[in-house]
Amino acid sequence: MLKDAGASRVSKEAKQEFKKYLEKTAFEVAQKAVKLAQHAKRKTVDASDIKLAIP
Repeated sequence: MLKDAGASRVSKEAKQEFKKYLEKTAFEVAQKAVKLAQHAKRKTVDASDIKLAIP
C-alpha cells in the first residue's frame, strides 16, 4: 500500500508500524460496527454499520 502511494522503498520498521496502525484502526471500526448492529437489534453486521463506524 505504501508503494502504491508512491514510496519507492519502505523499511521493515515502517511496514510494521503501518500494519499496527491499520490493525488498531480496523479493530476500532469493527467494535463500533458491532455496537451499531446490536443497537439495531441485529446479530449481523452489515455494510451500513461499517460505513457509519468509519470516522
